[in-house]
Amino acid sequence: MTLVVITGATRGIGRAAAIELAKRGAEVAVVGRERERVEAVAAEAQDAGGDAPVHTHVADLALMADVRALADELGQRHERIDVLANNAGALFASRKVTSEGFEQTLALNHLAPFLLTNLLLDRLEGGRVVTTTSDAHTGGRLDLDDLQSEKSYSAMRVYGTTKLCNILFTRELAQRTPQLNANCFHPGTVRTGFGKNDNGIWKVLTTVGAPFFRSAERGARSLVWLATSEEGGMLSGEYIHDENVEQPTAAAQDADTARALWERTAALVGLPADAVA
Repeated sequence: MTLVVITGATRGIGRAAAIELAKRGAEVAVVGRERERVEAVAAEAQDAGGDAPVHTHVADLALMADVRALADELGQRHERIDVLANNAGALFASRKVTSEGFEQTLALNHLAPFLLTNLLLDRLEGGRVVTTTSDAHTGGRLDLDDLQSEKSYSAMRVYGTTKLCNILFTRELAQRTPQLNANCFHPGTVRTGFGKNDNGIWKVLTTVGAPFFRSAERGARSLVWLATSEEGGMLSGEYIHDENVEQPTAAAQDADTARALWERTAALVGLPADAVA
């Protein structure tokens, strides 16, 4: 039986993927930061038609302490994880710093999947890591000396930079862990809670544009495909859109940048740079 851990599973793509995977018979671990929503989605997934158990985990992944606690909880509960879906992410209209001192977009969108994946490597042996990215990476501008956007902050640029980080992380993870299949995907512009974390222009735009966006179920299709299909299991280090391999920007394919980002990120979250040789 396949066990799939999905972060950001209480809304949009994550919720749709959790329900579809459960329907297909996968054992699913639903991760979110609000207990009521986690339990509600778990109940939906359990009722979707599959017979496998659905597990619940509550964690605020903008906090590295919560990421570590989640990794411990998952490790204690499961001897093996077949798929880790790093789906949690958000756009924040203004720059804010978490209680741990990290800019919150970077913390949630990049540091959390990096740390969680590394902490679960012993459970993921031979498995798959699927990370939700975006074509917004084309607008990202990665400054390794200013990962926390202290020099300037623009919501969409910073979001795009974290999505660029997701692709670079995926490529470097594939290089460092050939025993894994590590891929990322662009789900398209989906009707989700994206952009509604703060009041402001992004909340207005996502609300007005919602009727023209694709459904969460369509957006989740590549996640499910990468998690379950034979074709998806043959790929590693790739950027996927609509179940097809596409080429991200040149910046997202730079091996030296991917390596340097890995090392900087490891230092930020307190892991040795060579934790994965």
